[in-house]
Amino acid sequence: MPLTHLLILALIQGITEFLPISSSGHLILLPNLTGMADQGQALDVAVHVGTLLAVILYFRSDVQAVTIGLGRLLKGKIDTQGAFWALCLIVATIPVVLFGLALKLSGYNDLLRSTAVIGWTMLIFGLVLYWADQTGPVTKRAVNWTLKDAVIMGLWQALALIPGTSRSGITITAGRQLGYDRESAARLAMLMSIPTILASGALLSVEVAQEANAAIMHDAAIAALFAFFAALAALTLMMRLLKSVSFTPYVIYRVILGIVLLVIAYT
Repeated sequence: MPLTHLLILALIQGITEFLPISSSGHLILLPNLTGMADQGQALDVAVHVGTLLAVILYFRSDVQAVTIGLGRLLKGKIDTQGAFWALCLIVATIPVVLFGLALKLSGYNDLLRSTAVIGWTMLIFGLVLYWADQTGPVTKRAVNWTLKDAVIMGLWQALALIPGTSRSGITITAGRQLGYDRESAARLAMLMSIPTILASGALLSVEVAQEANAAIMHDAAIAALFAFFAALAALTLMMRLLKSVSFTPYVIYRVILGIVLLVIAYT
């Protein structure tokens, strides 16, 4: 694959994965609107690996605490915040895994990859994010995360399997509506992305392993590297801006893009 295509693919995935504007929607739109060849599942896995490494690096202290806590959880002990968060992350990931398997086995996941669907989800869930951000109370911080809230955020996260919804956007929406401040909602959403990306990557890797060759692996390594740096930059910028800026700029982008896509889809 040409280097330019790999760079565009990696930048789109890296920048949009953690911003509440839907990476999957943008990746589907790339071949739909430009006529470029579909990147294939191998590159999808590669760019997700790049973004996964970026979020792990950025939240390394939280990831370390959860990793250590997971060891205690496996021993039946929930006596640290890390162990409790590990439990919350497992519970929050179950809905998206089950919903993802249901979509894949039923074949509906392919039917949802249309410009019209992405247009509607961009528009609708952008407005829902605005509503939650403007009306949600600010009574909780990330350290106040509860198992009940993890279940609710996990159920909302499952909606992100509909292209254009945005995994980070819908979990941030849930977090804000539950009363978490903007920075905490984003922090929890990013941590929830780690097991979700791992689960989806593992599922795709089974199919990719059958078609892997030297050329594909070379392209995948380049795409993963570009995606890593793009995701790290986007994540760092968003988390800094959340100290003083709301989610409204992302909502405006989603609404404009959604309207444009609907015009394209229905004309």
